[in-house]
Amino acid sequence: MELVINGLSKTYGNGVKALDNVSLTIPTGMFGLLGPNGAGKSTLMRILATLQEADSGTAMLGNIDVLNDKQAVRQVLGYLPQEFGVYPRVSAYEMLDHIALLKGVVDKGPRKELVEALLQRVNLWEHRKRRISGFSGGMKQRFGIAQSLIGDPKLIIVDEPTAGLDPGERNRFYNLLTEIGENVVVILSTHIVQDVQELCRNMAIINKGKLLYAGSPAEALAAMRGKVWEKTIGKHELEQYATTHDLISNKLVGGTPIIHVMSDMDPGNGFFKAEPSLEDVFFGAIHRSNRETVAA
Repeated sequence: MELVINGLSKTYGNGVKALDNVSLTIPTGMFGLLGPNGAGKSTLMRILATLQEADSGTAMLGNIDVLNDKQAVRQVLGYLPQEFGVYPRVSAYEMLDHIALLKGVVDKGPRKELVEALLQRVNLWEHRKRRISGFSGGMKQRFGIAQSLIGDPKLIIVDEPTAGLDPGERNRFYNLLTEIGENVVVILSTHIVQDVQELCRNMAIINKGKLLYAGSPAEALAAMRGKVWEKTIGKHELEQYATTHDLISNKLVGGTPIIHVMSDMDPGNGFFKAEPSLEDVFFGAIHRSNRETVAA
């Protein structure tokens, strides 16, 4: 099964164009949707999750019309929003049992088997009697994945799942998402490049509502190979290089800026060729998009 999006657009009442004619084909497996805050990622996720209306365009999940047959979508959808509400005084087992009931698992026996299996799968079984209010960020996210798996979903949408997680919790979450993404369409919406690099065979970059790139991380990296140059500079030189070069990123290492610039030829002046990273792909696409917006 694949999700095919064509010409999806959404403009809010204040004039902000959150989505601008976005077209994407998303196959089975993990798909990374990268973009800075405010890029339009959450708007796209909410439309696909049937929580918001699009102004125009189409979205088909197999033979399901996502925009016009919302009930059919909800029957095969698992959704983990960036922030999801739970009853803090309720235990993990009670809450998952309640959600399963709301999702139509009425018979007590099968529901008990389902809840127990899901808690085991997300490694929360030994914490099943604890109140969710006492869970760590990673445990809450794993609980969120458990509830999203109820109903054997064909499409799972995960919005900014690793924000605020420590490295250990993030790795456990990566492993769980990788396992889930083997047989269903999983859309991972994030601004964290490492999430996509670790998990996704396919990706897209979105900024200010526009689709900037769609393809595999490997293809994106190959397109930049030989065009990324690196140099260590003084802090006082940063503004100068931003003016004179196609600066795509800078970061501090030991308090000293290291810059990456895009150039088809050796810029000279102490630059050396760098192996491109997915961060270079991401920041390069955002940089070009912002520059084109200013020029327009």
